[in-house]
Amino acid sequence: MKLNTIFKQSTILTCLLGLGFAAHAQEPDRPVTLDSFDIVRDYRPILADAVKIRRSPDMTNKREYMPKLNYGNVPDKKLDINTGLKELKIMETPFSQIFDLKSNYAKLGIGNFNTILGEAYFAVEDYEDIRYGGYAKHLSQKGNLDDQKFSRQEVGIFGRRIFPRFTVNGLVGYNGFGTRFYGIPTDITNKPLNPTREAQRFNDIFLSGELTSNFDPNNEDAFSYSLKADGYIYKDKFDAKENSVALSGYLNKRLKAFNVGANVAVDINSIAGASTPDGKMNNSLAHLNPYIRFKGENYNITLGANIVSEFGDSSRFNIFPEAEIDFALVPEYFYIFGGVKGGVDKGSFRNFTKINPYLGPDFNIQNTVERMNIYGGIKGNAGATFGYKVKGFYRKIEGLPLFVNNMETPFTFDLVYDGDGDKAVKHVGIEGEINMRLSALVNLGGRLNIDNYTMVKQDEAWHMPKMRLAANARFNISEKLYIDAEALFHGVSYAREYEYSNATTPTAYSKSNVASFFDLSGGAEYKATKQLGIFVKANNILNTDYQRYLYYPKLGFNILGGINFSF
Repeated sequence: MKLNTIFKQSTILTCLLGLGFAAHAQEPDRPVTLDSFDIVRDYRPILADAVKIRRSPDMTNKREYMPKLNYGNVPDKKLDINTGLKELKIMETPFSQIFDLKSNYAKLGIGNFNTILGEAYFAVEDYEDIRYGGYAKHLSQKGNLDDQKFSRQEVGIFGRRIFPRFTVNGLVGYNGFGTRFYGIPTDITNKPLNPTREAQRFNDIFLSGELTSNFDPNNEDAFSYSLKADGYIYKDKFDAKENSVALSGYLNKRLKAFNVGANVAVDINSIAGASTPDGKMNNSLAHLNPYIRFKGENYNITLGANIVSEFGDSSRFNIFPEAEIDFALVPEYFYIFGGVKGGVDKGSFRNFTKINPYLGPDFNIQNTVERMNIYGGIKGNAGATFGYKVKGFYRKIEGLPLFVNNMETPFTFDLVYDGDGDKAVKHVGIEGEINMRLSALVNLGGRLNIDNYTMVKQDEAWHMPKMRLAANARFNISEKLYIDAEALFHGVSYAREYEYSNATTPTAYSKSNVASFFDLSGGAEYKATKQLGIFVKANNILNTDYQRYLYYPKLGFNILGGINFSF
C-alpha cells in the first residue's frame, strides 16, 4: 500500500515537471493574445531605391554612310558591346586615347577578259561629331568580241558635321564610263553594218549637300526640317550635254496625334545635243507636296496632294491626289496597306544613258506622267528572322519611254514614247520581296516583278521583260570566311529588228525576241589576318550567252581575284 502511494506521488511529480519544461520552451517574446500572430516567410533580398541601378546599357548600333562599291564585300569590323554590370574602378591616365573606329581599305584584283580592279576607301572617324573621307575605284574589261570594252571610274570625297540642332552632309565626286558601240548587225549577205565601232564616253561631275534637323528626344513635337542641294554636269563623247541644279526640302510639325508638313523641290535642267531644238532644250520641274498624316498605335493614314509644274521650252500644270493607309492586323507580324498617287518623272539624258549607254545622237527627251497609281498589299515579319512584302498595282502612264534600234544605224538606240492624253498606257504588276535569316550563318533574300503593259501605239513594251527575279544569299562560314551568291532571271522581251539589203533601206520592222536569261554569280572572301584578306568573284558562272539589248551580248564566264588590305 505504501509502495503504491509512493508510485502515485512520483508519477504526479514527473508530469508536473514535464508540463513546466514544455511551458518554458514555448514561452513567447511577448504576451500572446487572440489578435496577435507571428507570420514567418522566405527571405527575399530587396535593394533600397537609393542603390538601384537605373541606367540601361546603350544597345544602339548605327552604321555610317559608305558609297556602294561592287566586286567583293569588305567585312564590317566587329563591335563588341559588354552590357554586364560591374564595379567601376577609377584610374588616373597619363593621356586620353581616342578609340580607333577606322574602316579604311585598299583592294587590287585581276581576272580573265583583261579585267583590272583597283579600289580604295578611307574615312577619318576619330570624332563623334565629325566624319570625312573619300573613295576611288577603277574597273576595266575587254571581251572576246571586237571592241567589246568597258571602263568605269569613281572618285569622291564626303563629309559630315553634327551640330547640337542639325547635321550637315556633303559629297563631291566624279563618275566615268567608257565603252564602244560594239553591236554588229548584218545585212542579208552577213555583211557587218557597223564597221567603225565608235567609242563612247560619259563624264559625270556631281555634288550634293544636305542640312537636316536632329531629333530631340525631349521635344518630340518640335519642327523637323531638311534642305538639300544637288547638281551635276553630264557629257558624252559627242555633242550631248546635260546640266542640272536642284533644290529640295521638307518641313514637318507634329501636333498630338497627327503630323502636318510639305515637301518642295525645284529642278532646273537643260539638255544640249544635235537632236534638241536649236541645239538646246530646257526641261525643268517644280514640285509641291503638302500632306497631313494621322498616326496611331496600329495605323498610319496620309492624305495630301502632289502639285507639279513643268516649265521651260514647254509648260504643263498637274495636280495629283496622294493618299495612303497602313494598318496592323497583327502588330509587327501582319500589315495591310494601300493607296493612290500620281506624279511626273523628269526625262533625263543622264538617267537614260545609265540604263542604256548605246543611245544614239538623235535622242528625244520627254517627261513621263503617272496619271494614276493605285496599289495595295500586305507586309510583315516574324521576329528578326523573316520579313516579307507583296504589292499589286494598276498604273496609267502618259509618255512611257522605250528603247528601240535605230532604223539606219541599228547598233544605236532611239527613244520612243507611248501613251498620250486620255489614251494612256495601262500597267498592271505584282512586286514581291522576302528576306530570311535561317541562322547566324545564312541570310537569304529575293525580289520578284511581274509586269503587263497594254500599249496604245507601240506593238510591245520594247526591251522590257514581263518577269524579273533577283535573289541573293550570304553565308558566314566563320569570322574569317564569307561566301556570297547572286542570281538574276529576265524573262523574254521584244525588240524592233530590220532586214537589210545592199540596195535598199528598210521601211518596216519585224518583232524579234530577246531571249530570256539566267545569270548566276558568286564570290568569297577570306580574312587571312586582321589587315590582309583575299577575295574571288565569278560572274555568269553558267557561261550563258545572252543580251539585254539587241545586238549587244554580255560577257561570258569571267572571274576576278585579288587581295584587300584594311588599315
